[in-house]
Amino acid sequence: MKSLQKFFPRAAASLLLVVAASAVASAQQPPKVRMPQASPLATVTQTVGITDITITYHRPSVKGRKVWGNIPQAKLDELIKANSVRPAASGEGTVDGAPGSGKDFPIAPNGHIWRAGANDATKIVITDDVLVEGQKLAAGAYSLHAIPGGTEWTIIFNKTADQWGSYGYDAKQDALRVKVKPKAAPMQETLSYEITPVARDTARVNLRWERLSVPFTIKVADMDALVRSKIDAAVAANPTDWQIPLTVANAYFNDDKLEDAMKWAEQSIKVKETFQNLRTKANLLLSMGKKQEAIAVGEQAVARGKADGVDTSRFEKQLADLKAGKM
Repeated sequence: MKSLQKFFPRAAASLLLVVAASAVASAQQPPKVRMPQASPLATVTQTVGITDITITYHRPSVKGRKVWGNIPQAKLDELIKANSVRPAASGEGTVDGAPGSGKDFPIAPNGHIWRAGANDATKIVITDDVLVEGQKLAAGAYSLHAIPGGTEWTIIFNKTADQWGSYGYDAKQDALRVKVKPKAAPMQETLSYEITPVARDTARVNLRWERLSVPFTIKVADMDALVRSKIDAAVAANPTDWQIPLTVANAYFNDDKLEDAMKWAEQSIKVKETFQNLRTKANLLLSMGKKQEAIAVGEQAVARGKADGVDTSRFEKQLADLKAGKM
């Protein structure tokens, strides 16, 4: 199939560059007055474990226009001829925003690069290495593009994170392409990205617009290894900070991982003995059924706290109740 790499003639393309440069300059200054946008800016962020996924995009509305489908070959030929542009060898040129889009042919026609939103190309930032539909994607910022299709879409993560639309899109900068299946969905007037459902190490991103939902899955390959690498890095960078291992101890305590919690509580105490880490150790011992040991460490915690000027009154009350068999 022939396709269109750019739909602007050379003069119009030059004008576009001037307008784009002006837009960038304007974006660096506060606007004189803020006005509503036809495709307002939106951001959605989701944390999966300790990995943040952030999608920034503009939200076009259907407004009675045709969104999905094929572009008639005659119309494609007309656009190419009118603008003296050769068809792209890849067959994936953009016609996003071309004259007649949404009227003479779909806004996001099958087989052509689409910015997956409006205005700037949609941007996705992922803070750790992940798997997208089972394929590796390094942590970083990417522009998100799509090639719609009747039964299969291509989702593209491009290393040029900040770009206007898909006009300057360069496939050589692609970090990853994945194939996904679109699904029928209830009518949605304004495009949105939803990140749901979310599990311990997995989230599903859903592009929703018109009567389609286009999902793709992002997974943290080895959550435990990632968490441990972050802990090790924090401890190595701050070897005299007793609060870091104590934070880890309390997190494992909350997850009922008592042995792991005790190991990190001991590490915190080794760095510096404090009321806080001794109290955590005493509570851990009590949870392990070691009441007498818990009382002994609890008394040690109170003595340490008083020496450091810490208010230990509440813990002393709990310790007294424990000794009296009320706990």
